[in-house]
Order: sequence, then structure tokens, then C-alpha cells
Amino acid sequence: MGLAQDAPDAPAPASGAGATTPLRSFDPGYFDRFAPRTALDMVRQIPGFSIAEGEDRRGLGQGGSNVLINGERFSGKSNDVVSELGRIGASNVIRIELIDGATLNLPGLTGQVVNIVSKVDSLTGQFRWSPRVRFRRTDPQFLDGEVSISGKAGKIAYTLSLSNDSFRNGNAGIERVLDANGAVTDRRYEELYVDGDRPRIAAGVKYQGDGGQVGNLNLSYERGWTEIREDSDGEVVRDRDYLETEKEYNYEIGGDFLFPLWGGNLKLIGLRRFEHSPFFTRIFLDFEDRRPREGNRLATVIDETETIARAEYGWKAGKADWQLSVEGAINKLDTRAELNLLDTAGTFQPVPLPGSDAVVEEKRAEMGLSYGRPLSSTLTLQTSLGGEYSQIVQSGVGGLTRSFIRPKGFVSLAWKATPRLDLSLRLQRDVGQLNFFDFVASADLGAENQNSGNPELVPQQSWNVDFQATQNLGALGSINAKAFVNFVEDIVDQVPIGATGEAPGNIASATIWGVSLDSTFKMDVIGWTGVRFDIDYTYRKSSLPDPLTGIRRRISGDTIHEFSAELRYDIPGGDWAMGANYSDFSQADEVRLSQLAEFPIRGGDLGFYIENKNVRGLTVRAGLSNLIGTNEAFRRTFYVGRRDGPVAFVEDRERFFGPVVSLGINGSF
Repeated sequence: MGLAQDAPDAPAPASGAGATTPLRSFDPGYFDRFAPRTALDMVRQIPGFSIAEGEDRRGLGQGGSNVLINGERFSGKSNDVVSELGRIGASNVIRIELIDGATLNLPGLTGQVVNIVSKVDSLTGQFRWSPRVRFRRTDPQFLDGEVSISGKAGKIAYTLSLSNDSFRNGNAGIERVLDANGAVTDRRYEELYVDGDRPRIAAGVKYQGDGGQVGNLNLSYERGWTEIREDSDGEVVRDRDYLETEKEYNYEIGGDFLFPLWGGNLKLIGLRRFEHSPFFTRIFLDFEDRRPREGNRLATVIDETETIARAEYGWKAGKADWQLSVEGAINKLDTRAELNLLDTAGTFQPVPLPGSDAVVEEKRAEMGLSYGRPLSSTLTLQTSLGGEYSQIVQSGVGGLTRSFIRPKGFVSLAWKATPRLDLSLRLQRDVGQLNFFDFVASADLGAENQNSGNPELVPQQSWNVDFQATQNLGALGSINAKAFVNFVEDIVDQVPIGATGEAPGNIASATIWGVSLDSTFKMDVIGWTGVRFDIDYTYRKSSLPDPLTGIRRRISGDTIHEFSAELRYDIPGGDWAMGANYSDFSQADEVRLSQLAEFPIRGGDLGFYIENKNVRGLTVRAGLSNLIGTNEAFRRTFYVGRRDGPVAFVEDRERFFGPVVSLGINGSF
């Protein structure tokens, strides 16, 4: 039986995680009862830990995922670390270390971080197949899965994978239209189908030289499609036929190379990402009173490019770790759109959509100096100071060129209060990432909404305070609690544009705070051998002044709470396991200047599963979820003029999709 230890039995081999003592170290035997196939299976069983991918970070700098592989950050963005963990065979894992991020010589990490210490000595492979079937109205999902191989040739380790993210979703139900007095003016039966596949090929190459050189190269190419169909039969609009499609391809090339230089280590990092996305939307309306058919269509082509170069030079001076970093980036969005309206003769005629054809480009440079050192045997300091310069250029109608200088940095403390209680505190000055689509005029035909372009947008900034406490319960498990508060300047939300328009824009200030809990309880210590209970909970509250009414409200569409719980029983001495899980969430209203959209979801997702960990060498899990009938309700209020005026009408929708049957087959070769 493997153990979770309070200290590692050997030093970590990698540059990033080797400078600190882990909070706990898990050898492969600790995970035996779960029969893991991959490193991802192992990480998901670490008590009180949840993976945070950090995909929306600005550039390749500090922060990012709370997972390291051999002490190193993963040099990718869309080619994510979760997928990478799924390609590392469990047999290649030496141990997994749980570390306080503030004690690492990797600036920006705080709270719990896991480091996967692994090796590749021979050719190995992993595969999974994840079919799923909804009971009602949707086609079976047969094509979701992945196969990967890993091997080593001399000083080169490599991984190749072929995967597909497949989805076959949908729902159906009644939508009522009510007038301002609540009287029903139309009743519609609607069915929604959302289908798609995202096949991807990816490769990773790692070089480890004799003189401390380490190089990584990660490549991926994806070609996906999505089709959304919605059919509506009503008493006024007899038939509404909605179609939306996307056929996309994208690629990413990311890599880094670290080598000793002048008594320290220099790491060069680069990334190039491109995405080409043609969208097409078409709507036809046929009426009960036989008036002429109405319709419109929108064709949009979007090209997104991101190019980043970064250099990090780190060195040690006594007990202190220093790092100087510089980064340059060019981000670009190129959009072209064509809107057409069906005339009474049944012919589509072009309609102007000012501001929809545009190019938005940001050129950014940043520099930072980081410093970290232990202040005592139980207290560690890490701090960083820097700034960034960015220039945003928008062509097209109303285009502008603007420049910004933004300070950024942080200070964090990690304190080992007792042998089993770890505390961390972090204060950060952060610069947010802009969504370039907010600069450009756009239309959403399905929701019957339109945004004006807003070239006046600026990046938001914030002061962030984060506190985290991890209580190691020994054989009973672990509790990890977090609390945070953010004071945000220039937050982006829906604002008025001109006399009648609206678009995402900046609001002077907002406050966001929240708490979260990740906990694991292993019942073996009280005699319930093989029973494990996981509870995760997050609550988030935000507040800003509504730009129309002046009354404070939550950020539009912001998460309010998320809850999940799982009870798992691994039958002692055998290959069978079973479990139950439950999850639910809620979100704030989506606010526009003339509409208010609510999501009154009732009933969470309750499911059960049974698993055999050795079916001719495979792990097979069968599951049944959504047993209490989670609905996907939606209520949207339209106003006369803007939202401070009287109600015009209300759309009230309730849809269901029934139970879901899933099968997971995982194996190694």
C-alpha cells in the first residue's frame, strides 16, 4: 500500500520544483486502489486538490496552471496541461508532489501546486473512448476519445496523440411569450440540437542535455465543426427555423529552451497561435396568418493570431532566488461580416452593419523582476515588480490608436503554521486581458441582439488579495480553503453607446469577492474501508454601479455559486468500484440596456456510476446522470426603449434533455 508522505524520499529532478520541500509526496502505490491509467487519473485523486488551468492569462508570464511537469510550466495555451497529463502513463510517474506555490522559484504561483515527477524509458501508449447517449432527441456521441504514444530516443522524449472532442447535445420544451400584464400572447414548442466534433493531432518533444539544457516543443493542429439547429412551432410564428454553423481550423506552436548562463539559467520561450473561424447563421420565420416569410442571414469570417516571445533569466544569491523577465507579444483579430435580410419577394438583400469589418491589433511589451527567499524555516517571501506597455490599433469605422503603461506585480507569503497547516497570503496588481471582439460591431441573430463597436475600450486593472489555508488531515484526507477580494478599475460590462446603441465598455470600478472549499475525506480511519467523499464549493459575489440606473448589481452573467460532491466506494480486495455524484451552479442575470436575461435553473445533476478496473486489462466505467431532470430554463424581459422604461414583453422558456448514459473505456499498451 503506497503512502502519502509529509516529505519526499528523493529530491525533485526539475529546476522549478527542486528548490523547496513539498507539503506532501505521493508515491505511485498511494493510487493503487484507483487503478489509474494516466497521471491525470492520479492528480484527480489527490486529497483536497483541484486543477486550475489558467487559460485566460495575459501572455506567457507569471501565474497560469497550478500543475507542473518535472518542475516546469507547460509551454502552451490551447494545447493545455490537462490534455498533457492524460498522455503521461501512470507507469511513468515516479511520484507526485504537493507544494506551496509561493515557496517555488517560479514567480507567480501561489497556493497548492502539484509537480508530476515522471520519466520515459520505453515506448508506452494510452487510449480512451468516451461514448455518451442522451435519452431524448439527440444523436449518440460515439466519436469522443484519444490515443497517444510516448517514447524516448537517446536524449529526446516524445509524445504523439490523436484526439476528438465530440458533443451531441440538445433539449426541448415550451416557451411562452407574455405581455406587460403577464397574459400569454404566444406559446411555442422548441427543440434544440447542438452537434460537433473537434479532431486534433498534437505532438510534444523534450530534449535533456548533459550540461543542464532542457528544451520543449509542443505542436497541435485542430479542425472542428459545430452545427446548432433550433426548430420552433408556435401559435403566432408558425415555424421558426434557425441554423448556425462554424467550420474552424487552428494551430499552435509553443516551445522553450533552458540553458546555464553566467552562473544562472536563461530560458527562452515562444508561442504562435492562429485560428480561422467562418460562422454562418440563418433564420426563417413562417407565420400562422400567412403573411410573407421573414428571414435573415449573417456570414462572418474571423481570423485570430497570437505571437509571443519571452525570456527569463534566473539566478541564486545566497538564500534568495532572482528572476528577470522580458516579454513581447502581438495579438491580432481580423473580422469580416455580411448581413442580409429577406425581402417580400423571397430574395436576400444586403444590410449595412457598420463597424463589423475591422482589424484590431495589440502590441505589448513587459518587464519584471522577481525575488524570493525564506525568511525563516517556516516563512517564505516571494515578490515581483514590473510593468507593461501596450499599443492598441483598430482599423475600420471609428478606428483609433492608443497606448498604455500599466504597473504590475505582487507580494506573497507562505507560512507553515504547524506541521499540517499551511497558510499563504498574496497581494497582486493585475492587468486584465481584453476581448478584441468587444471592439467590433456584431449581431447575434439567434438572440436578436446587436452590439455597436467600441474602440474606446481599455484593459481593466485590479488589486487582488488572496488567502489560502490547507489543513492536512493525515489518513483522513485534506481541506483546502480559499478567500479572495478584487478591487477592479475599468471593468468591462455592457454600457450605452450613443443615443440608442450598446456594447461592452468600461465601468469605473467594481468589487469581487468569494470563497471556495476543496475537501477530501477518506473513511478508512473510521472503519469504512474504501469509502471516499469529495466536496467542492465556490461562492462569488460581485458589485458594480449599473451604467443605466446607477443601482449596484452583480457583473452581467457572473458566477454566483458552484457545488459538486462525489461519494466513491472501492470494494476492498477486488476490481469493482461504485459511486454517486451531484453538482449544481447558479449565475447572475445577463444585463443589456433593453433586456434582462435570467437563468432560473432548478434541480442539479445527480448521477451514479459503476467501474471495473480490470476488464481484460482495461478500466471500464458505466454511468447514468441527470436523474432528477435538470432543466435549462431561461427568462428574458424586453423593455420599451431601455431597461429603465416599462416592460414590452417577456419570453419564458423551460427545456429538458432527460437522463444521460455514459461509458468510459481506458487502457494502456
